[in-house]
Amino acid sequence: MNILVLNWQDIKNPLGGGAEVHFHEIFKRIVALGHKVTLLACKFDNAPEEEIIDGIRVLRRGSRNTFNFTLYSNYKKLVKDEKFDIVIDDVNKIPFFSPLFVKEPLLAISHHFFGKSIFREVNFISGLYVVFTEWLMKFFYKKTPFVVVSQSTMDEFKRKGFDTSNYSIVYNAIEHSAFDFEIKEKGEDPIVTYFGRLKKYKSVDHLFYAFAEVCKKVPNAKLHIMGRGDFRPELENIAEKLDITNKVKFFGFVDETTKKQELEKSYCAVNTSLKEGWGITNIEANACGTPVISANSPGLRDSVKNGVSGLLYEYGNIQELAKMIIDVFTDNELRMKLSRGAIEWAETFSWDKSAEKMLKKCQEVASKK
Repeated sequence: MNILVLNWQDIKNPLGGGAEVHFHEIFKRIVALGHKVTLLACKFDNAPEEEIIDGIRVLRRGSRNTFNFTLYSNYKKLVKDEKFDIVIDDVNKIPFFSPLFVKEPLLAISHHFFGKSIFREVNFISGLYVVFTEWLMKFFYKKTPFVVVSQSTMDEFKRKGFDTSNYSIVYNAIEHSAFDFEIKEKGEDPIVTYFGRLKKYKSVDHLFYAFAEVCKKVPNAKLHIMGRGDFRPELENIAEKLDITNKVKFFGFVDETTKKQELEKSYCAVNTSLKEGWGITNIEANACGTPVISANSPGLRDSVKNGVSGLLYEYGNIQELAKMIIDVFTDNELRMKLSRGAIEWAETFSWDKSAEKMLKKCQEVASKK
């Protein structure tokens, strides 16, 4: 097949996240199976307008602020010169409303709706814009088949009145060759780690407040933060206010080797987000033999097998989060049980399996032309 994908960002965009990883890992495998994939995405500084990344042809057109307004004209230019068997709309934040103009068989991908959580990240006017365009989706994407990344997202579509009979779940996953799937020796000082983007809606500040409580019971505890984002200055201020600065280490962006090494050393990883489509970071931590303590939030609850690969706490409950961290730090039997379960759970997720499911769905949709 010749596949065209519409997405705001590509894998090299510094603003990219889990949605871009999901697309890239799956579709580079679809390319390897003999299919052709073109990605139409927005430009970013110092990036070429066209390049091949892992076999995927990436075309960058328009700025981040205008990409959705110029998408139609760029799509028309592409389909005028080239025949595509299917178009995939990777819906992320602001939808493109592709059913209005795409003539080819259309498949959409969705990670989650932002809903009211967007107001934790942007100003009221920008947040209202996102919420309004998401609300409009039920009118324009009503008959569009979807791939979603979790049962939580599927349930959200159902609650919003979508007919999900033509929906499929294709999970986020991990590259198995990048992990040892072993429990590695931990240091004497227990470490709790967060890794991911430092954004306000991810509520990483909750971990800082919980960690301050942990330090009262476990004075030699350490907190490691891997990732970058505009919420870091606020987190640094909170650490200073709580008098835990000397126990917190900010790594910023880390390469895959450093990430793996740090996760292997950690007693547990924590995910505090209000809402996610899934939780790749949870599975990556599990693959390092590290249990995850996660908010019982949409998406995250799908990527944690409660009591097996980690523990779920009520979102925003600082005391419950602190107690769970203390339990994992001080109860060796519990930590080892969760570590073994983490490895078994992580082994069930692979990008190869997800690519097979996505390709099957693409072929199904394309055949109904």
